Amino acid sequence: MHFTTHHLTTPVYAHHIFVCTNQKSGVGDDVAKTFKKELKKQDLKKLLSGGKKRKNRVQTTGCLDVCKHCKKGNGAAVVFYPENIWYGDVHPKDVADIVAEHLGEGRPVQRLRLE
Repeated sequence: MHFTTHHLTTPVYAHHIFVCTNQKSGVGDDVAKTFKKELKKQDLKKLLSGGKKRKNRVQTTGCLDVCKHCKKGNGAAVVFYPENIWYGDVHPKDVADIVAEHLGEGRPVQRLRLE
């Protein structure tokens, strides 16, 4: 069997946002839906990246294995690529701030960062 690997020289997305949906409360699904709504509401579904308009993609994922680092508020873990910025204990009420500050202004939201 032969596999071919492809190396991307430029990112496909401006930001690829992974939202953990492995909580018993189901908050991760709500967080992901809220991200999609906020990107549209704040007109940030696409951003200039590498000289081109590129889409911001929100994707749900299984366990990101950082629960022990999240605060005990039962929120979701979220990771932004390509920056490798991790957020913890994210609830739907936090998403507007993350979209405005992280995507709109290029500043991570410090109160939610996992370090």
